[in-house]
Amino acid sequence: MHVTARVRDEAARLRSRACFRAVASCIGKGCERDGFRLVHFSVQSNHLHLIFEASDATALARGVQGLSIRIAKAVNKVLKRRGKVFADRYHAHALRTPTEVANAIDYVLGNGRIHAERRGRAVHPEAVDQLTSYTHRQLVAQAQTWLLRIGWMRGLPAG
Repeated sequence: MHVTARVRDEAARLRSRACFRAVASCIGKGCERDGFRLVHFSVQSNHLHLIFEASDATALARGVQGLSIRIAKAVNKVLKRRGKVFADRYHAHALRTPTEVANAIDYVLGNGRIHAERRGRAVHPEAVDQLTSYTHRQLVAQAQTWLLRIGWMRGLPAG
C-alpha cells in the first residue's frame, strides 16, 4: 500500500529539524505491529508518503491510525500546539504489480526532489533526500512480501 497523509497548514513544518526528529522517532517505534509493516517513507513539509505491507484492511487501518496518533502527539508537542495535525483521512493506493511497486518506491524516495523542482530549485541528479527511508533504513521494517523484497526489481525499466 502507498499511503499519503496530509497535515493541516498550521502543522506544515514536518521537514524542520525538530519535527523530523519527532516524526522519525514515531516511525521507528511504530513501524511494525500485528500484520503491519512500514517499509518506506518520505517526510515533506505538509505531508507524508508511506509504503506499508498489511495482512488485511483492518491491519492497515489500525497500523496507520496508531502511527498517525503517535506522530500527531509528537508534532503537537514540538510545535507547542494542540488540536488536529492531519488534515483529513489518509489516501491509500494498493500496489499490485512489480511495476506499480517500483514506481511507488521511486516516487516516495524522490518526492523531495519533485517538490523542489516544482518550486524552481535546482536539484543535483544524484542528490538523495535525507528525510526518507533511503537514508534512515534503521527506522523501518524489513519487507516480508515478495513484491517489496524482490518483485519490485522486475518492474524497473530495462537498461
